[in-house]
Amino acid sequence: MVWKPNVTVAAIAERDGRFLLVEENTSEGVRLNQPAGHLESGETLIDAVKREVLEETAFSFEPKHTTGIQLWNKTPNDLTFLRISFSGDVGEFFPNRILDTGIIRTLWLSLEEIKSEAHRLRSPLVLSCITDYLDGCLFPLDVIRP
Repeated sequence: MVWKPNVTVAAIAERDGRFLLVEENTSEGVRLNQPAGHLESGETLIDAVKREVLEETAFSFEPKHTTGIQLWNKTPNDLTFLRISFSGDVGEFFPNRILDTGIIRTLWLSLEEIKSEAHRLRSPLVLSCITDYLDGCLFPLDVIRP
């Protein structure tokens, strides 16, 4: 059998010192995450992050930078995730749009609020992506080519 990581994308959107997160139902209970999801067949990474933000938050999203590439698995026997994160701006809000299955609501939380909810984060990547962003890990989008 050939081993392959699951490719995912995540969005970091900051507004007035608060970060856009989603509260979602998972197999481990209600968790907090960036708008994020799996790359679909035939999709570019940038198209994927735009789609995921729209599906999970009802906001349009315009990526400005990539902030990092992370490899993570919860335990040695779990699936491995290759996560590419993007920072950018949210745009238009579509209030009548139905959110993806499992998404309870969107939240704008400060860094302190996110840290205080660390036990509810979907993975350690949620906080590390924000930390990378705040530390200035901003790379041009053209480092990613379709």
